[in-house]
Amino acid sequence: MSIYITGTGLFTPPHSISNDELVESFNAYVEKYNRENAEAIASGEIEALEASDADFITKVSGIKSRYVMDKDGILDPNVMTPRLPARTLGETPSLMAQMGMDALNDALSEAGLQADELDGIIVACSNLPRAYPALAIEIQHFIGMTGGFAYDMNVACSAATFGIAQAVGSIQAGLGKRMAVVNVEITSAHLNWRNRDSHFIFGDVATASIIEACGKDSGREPKGFGIIDSKLFTEFSTNIKNELGFLNRSEDLARQNGQGDDINNDLQSPTSDHLFMQNGRKVFRDVCPKVASLIKEQLAENDLPTDTVKMMWLHQANANMIDLILRQVMGKEADKAIAPMVIDEFANTSSASPIIVFHRYKDKLKSGDLGVMCSFGAGYSIGSVLVRKV
Repeated sequence: MSIYITGTGLFTPPHSISNDELVESFNAYVEKYNRENAEAIASGEIEALEASDADFITKVSGIKSRYVMDKDGILDPNVMTPRLPARTLGETPSLMAQMGMDALNDALSEAGLQADELDGIIVACSNLPRAYPALAIEIQHFIGMTGGFAYDMNVACSAATFGIAQAVGSIQAGLGKRMAVVNVEITSAHLNWRNRDSHFIFGDVATASIIEACGKDSGREPKGFGIIDSKLFTEFSTNIKNELGFLNRSEDLARQNGQGDDINNDLQSPTSDHLFMQNGRKVFRDVCPKVASLIKEQLAENDLPTDTVKMMWLHQANANMIDLILRQVMGKEADKAIAPMVIDEFANTSSASPIIVFHRYKDKLKSGDLGVMCSFGAGYSIGSVLVRKV
């Protein structure tokens, strides 16, 4: 059975924030914080906050801007989080469901399919809006998919490639012929915009991919990219984490003998450990060699020389990481065009990022060309999918 990626879709939020805008807001907050806490800072009780710098952000990350669902709340130094009005569940699509549906409709259009021709939907992302009902089932309902199944999964920034692997497995297991993998990320709501080390990293977006069996028995001619192989890896690490969850309230009360402040007060702290945190330098040193090694192992297992790879669609975590992984896989003189980037425009969009760069650059390849889609992130987790253009 031959399985293909026959369509991809992209939803881009309506607002963009430049580094200059972000830094202006952040530095206004820093100035206010240091002024209001001058006595405690002078006595050594707390440390003064440091200002951020737009050029430094670009240098260390490659990021110049990011798309977000709400701009005003993030840039307000007194708020510094997106304002996203609640929607009554079930009456209309939730915000994340609507984003996912927009991306999925684009992918269906490219694949030449209707929603009711899907057999399954997997929502694979870092940040789900709730524990249940599943976001995937909500999308299934509102997009008009009749029958079949849908479920959510989370492997952080690796969720897209893990989701594709699960879609392939579902088809091979006979659970359906056509699957959609949707990656919806409102990372602006999980980011601590008051933390200098991470306030610039993420952006919002949604992507979707159609995975289907094509050939004689399916009634569909092969198109897009044939999936050759998937390879997955995980290893426990706390160097990238987001511990916000339903147990936090109970844990806080236990620590404070039931007399503490509400958890929401902690979320306003620049050092909150309930939101995204990472040890960036350690992640860089740990993850890059693991990613390069996994890709090379996968190519060797499929008898594919590295010099036959025409393009690598890598997770857009950091421009320097992408460059290093490229060199470690392809050699020191590797052409940077092999690993295109969108991080300057989108920032890190977690699970969606390799799909964005695939969506943007897949048409650059010719029939028969080999490509590698690879994502990596918290866990640690790494997923790699080998594809060949039809």
